[in-house]
Amino acid sequence: MALPQTPDSNPIDYIDEEDFITLEIPWDASGERLDKVLAGALPDYSRNRLKTWVEAGAVTVDGKITRARYLLKGGESVKVFPQEMPEQFAFTPEDIPLDVVYEDDSLIVINKPAGLVVHPAAGNWSGTLLNGLLFHYPELKHLPRAGIVHRLDKETSGLMVVARTDIAQTALVRQLQDRSVGRRYLAWVWGTPLSQGKIQAMVARDQRDRLKMAVHSIQGKPAITLYRRLAIGHFSASPVALLECRLETGRTHQIRVHLESLGFPLLGDPVYRKKVPGSAKELPFHRQALHAYALSLTHPASNERMQWYRLPPQDLLNLMPALGMTADVLPGEPDLERVN
Repeated sequence: MALPQTPDSNPIDYIDEEDFITLEIPWDASGERLDKVLAGALPDYSRNRLKTWVEAGAVTVDGKITRARYLLKGGESVKVFPQEMPEQFAFTPEDIPLDVVYEDDSLIVINKPAGLVVHPAAGNWSGTLLNGLLFHYPELKHLPRAGIVHRLDKETSGLMVVARTDIAQTALVRQLQDRSVGRRYLAWVWGTPLSQGKIQAMVARDQRDRLKMAVHSIQGKPAITLYRRLAIGHFSASPVALLECRLETGRTHQIRVHLESLGFPLLGDPVYRKKVPGSAKELPFHRQALHAYALSLTHPASNERMQWYRLPPQDLLNLMPALGMTADVLPGEPDLERVN
């Protein structure tokens, strides 16, 4: 399957994005062909493409590789590992401005603006961070995904690290896997959460909407988010709060899903909107209010512990007065090793 390889040939995965799709086959699909059910469940991919993936061994049914014409019994667990599409071999360098916070021979730290997609995908085959990296650092074309080891959502701003060598990429992925990369976010939410808390809930794809993630009690991957409240305010009589969140895992949409599950969705989030007050329609902000403001890691070459910090972008700073908050509630450069 088309996953990047470590030097010892063990496949490694993106930590901040699901590289596979898990489907639970309903019982009423008993007797249906696998490729037909896949086509209905994954409309973004053609049936021919899905059939090709099945025949290539990139689809498993209860952990076993099978054939496209396999007749389902119902109740199976199917995993689909999307394979590289022709468009993904056509990445071209583009002169996209990058806010480079730090760089050396091993890594690059980027302050990603909101609105910039990290990696090409359906609907965004150009104009991505990857295209910009290939322009400014042509040597990255030799690395899987141009050295990108984790992602931020398109409308989330903040700090990301990119590897410049295969050794650095393997080291950074392993740090993400063993949870030694420190990542802190600022999140503006509806409601008034407790002064601090730990959210420990499985995250999986929403079975009713494959473009969303959801909290599941049994299915999914373990996910842990710690938070502390920095400030409270109001917007049009609705309570709001500013939180600092720390990730112990990096699941897709983790902070957004976890906070919504507690009844505290992010301001401006167009997807995760349960318990959003009616006053949200008047909010002068139209993306999720989330910024990755601090990052720490062990340098792959020097073994030195390093950290970086960036204030929120201007659109979030401009929002704060409307919430009754001032910039002095924002944290300074954090001690990223501090335990919440």
